[in-house]
Amino acid sequence: MKYNKKIVTAEFISRPNRFNAVVKLNREEITVHVPNTGRCRELLIPGCTVFLREELNPTRKTPYDLVAVYKEDKLISIDSQIPNKVVEEALKNGKVKELSQYIKILREKTFGKSRFDFKISNDENEEYFLEVKGVTLEDKGYARFPDAPTERGAKHLLELVEAKKQGYGAGAMFLIQLKDVNKFSPNDERDQEFGKALRFAKENGVDIFAYNCIVTEDGIEINEPVEIIL
Repeated sequence: MKYNKKIVTAEFISRPNRFNAVVKLNREEITVHVPNTGRCRELLIPGCTVFLREELNPTRKTPYDLVAVYKEDKLISIDSQIPNKVVEEALKNGKVKELSQYIKILREKTFGKSRFDFKISNDENEEYFLEVKGVTLEDKGYARFPDAPTERGAKHLLELVEAKKQGYGAGAMFLIQLKDVNKFSPNDERDQEFGKALRFAKENGVDIFAYNCIVTEDGIEINEPVEIIL
């Protein structure tokens, strides 16, 4: 998908809090919004090149969103609001082959005490809940999730198990927001409980998907599945 908004290049200086960053744009230091509350410490390093998406909203305090960053020669999307849009586009275009039979796509549907990103169904009215997680943590082609503890993430996985027990299809999609990745695993070092929940979900019939993405300065789209190591 394309952003269809103006994209500019800047130099990252600092991140005073999880919502904002200070960057240098056209020799001027400005504050921009960071649409990702994760740590991103291995990405947002002083002096690195970042990409800003112009947001022409008069009610905003900041004129740009920081949406991507270069980690050496890898361009990584860090916009946590973009994965659902990318996956929705992929589902509509049949790019997730494992789910291509599901043609009706609904966003933000509730099951139990959780709200899942998608509820999809096919011509036989078989229903499937899909939760999407954006992944930005990478090392030498190996992607991991999460980059910080997430009780909510583990809860979603356990709710997917319950959905499966009640006869629904259920899956978790890890959308890796860069291209040069060929493996994915849960990040047990940062969140052991999430790793346990992911393995439990897999053992109980929940589908686990991991896809990398093609990231450009002005857009991002799903690319291909990568090996999952649990």
